[in-house]
Amino acid sequence: MLRFLPILLLLAYSYAVYRFSVWRTARELDARSTELADPKLRQITGRMARALGVERIPVHVYEIEPVNGLAAPDGRIFLTRGFLDRYRSGEVSAEELASVIAHELGHVALGHARRRMIDFSGQNAMRMALAAILNRFLPVVGMWIASFITSLLAARLSRNDEYEADAYASALLIKAGIGTAPQKSLFHKLEQLTGARGGPPVWLASHPRTDERIRAIETNEARWGGDLPES
Repeated sequence: MLRFLPILLLLAYSYAVYRFSVWRTARELDARSTELADPKLRQITGRMARALGVERIPVHVYEIEPVNGLAAPDGRIFLTRGFLDRYRSGEVSAEELASVIAHELGHVALGHARRRMIDFSGQNAMRMALAAILNRFLPVVGMWIASFITSLLAARLSRNDEYEADAYASALLIKAGIGTAPQKSLFHKLEQLTGARGGPPVWLASHPRTDERIRAIETNEARWGGDLPES
């Protein structure tokens, strides 16, 4: 039994980190967000809601400056104040913001939002376990190697999630009569909007390259033809 104690302790640690992360995230979002009230954006989200067969899609504004959208582990969708400011200045259209909302809905519908929080906890536990093993044979550099391996695995999982959420968003936007043109045009703007020029190699990045994402959207459109997958 004692030989399994380190594994049991790592599992307990992972669960505790997961629960704390969920609680801390929810508390931060509750304290710094309000529901989206823009009439045009609510009209567009109403179109998407009808396409999904739901009454409404509540979207919240997270009061931070960076340009981003996010899906919380509890299923709520957020746009940052920085994104709304770009919309109000005319840099981003309502339809382009709708594509962000559709993408985040994809993360929720496909279970990515909750799984990412669990993965984050598991990655910390895996990093600690790998470091403990490697440090026995490679002192000093063991922790670095463990972190590098964990980051590689996490980045690959995250990129797969982004492709899946993009596909979900494309299907929803087409079904709602908005189309994928705003989704693709926003991708061309994101680097300038976020200031994320350069960045890490694609195999270490958590998001795929812009041209690869657009190509995947167009491949899906050609494959679907007139028949959309069930949302």
